[in-house]
Amino acid sequence: VGHCHPDIVKAAHEQNQLLNTNSRYLHDNLVDYAERLSKTLPEKLCTFYFLNSGSEANDLALRLARQYTKHEDVIVLNHAYHGHLTSLIDISPYKFRNLEGQKEWVHVAPVPDTYRGLYREDHEDSVTAYADEVKNIIEHAHKRGRKIAAFFVESLPSVGGQIIPPAGYFQKVAEHVHKAGGVFIADEIQVGFGRVGKHFWAFQLQGEDFIPDIVTMGKPIGNGHPLACVATTKEIAEAFAATGVEYFNTFGGNPVSCAIGLAVLDVIEKEHLQAHATEVGNFLMKILKEQQIKHPIIGDVRGCGLFIGVDLIK
Repeated sequence: VGHCHPDIVKAAHEQNQLLNTNSRYLHDNLVDYAERLSKTLPEKLCTFYFLNSGSEANDLALRLARQYTKHEDVIVLNHAYHGHLTSLIDISPYKFRNLEGQKEWVHVAPVPDTYRGLYREDHEDSVTAYADEVKNIIEHAHKRGRKIAAFFVESLPSVGGQIIPPAGYFQKVAEHVHKAGGVFIADEIQVGFGRVGKHFWAFQLQGEDFIPDIVTMGKPIGNGHPLACVATTKEIAEAFAATGVEYFNTFGGNPVSCAIGLAVLDVIEKEHLQAHATEVGNFLMKILKEQQIKHPIIGDVRGCGLFIGVDLIK
């Protein structure tokens, strides 16, 4: 919402003068913020955990998935990056390939890239073909006695090359993953909060019939203030609580963070930033496509809202 946005600065300053404490102490800001966030999401995603960073959010999502499914293995996309904690380096091919390599519980699926990937625009059904790659991974894992806990994916792969997965891909993948007893985790840390313009969440680009089991948020959520969130279903949250090991975070969900989170949502709404992302994004795409006609080095221009990729080729 912009550097040092006055509304954000004011919300932080006012709450800072009143109280800042951990979330063992009940505070209205926490409930108000969870309620506001819930209005942006499908009804099924009704339980919220607040944390300090996207990495913390993705680590918790992994724990939730494993506790709920009682399985260990994770499927990720090639080139993915999900955070800097050890648990997340393990599921980030972008990182682990330069470090300790791939763990046996990690499975890497091809990026559903219809420009450079395995199945391209001229393929008769790239959606099914890419989803079948995930299905094959599941079958091979089962043959080795492995069990899938989660398919972990950025709703729009960003480090992997600003990729727009073809509509319907998530639905088909979710079907295979659910059948295997796993859950679908949508990482919205880079692409959520109206960046794609048309929708508040990037996973909604796949269609109204698609709802992830867990959604993680970070980066823009606090406009630079350390804030993050995991949203999930009641069933998954209850399975997690059943361990008796309660979730607790000293700073996550504190009154100041929640005041800032609320202010960010206010600004997005008040300043029509979703419509702004659509308008500016469309303008940028138009002029980039004009450049593409002039310069053969520009192979592809793709994007949605203010999530845009220019693919340079030899």
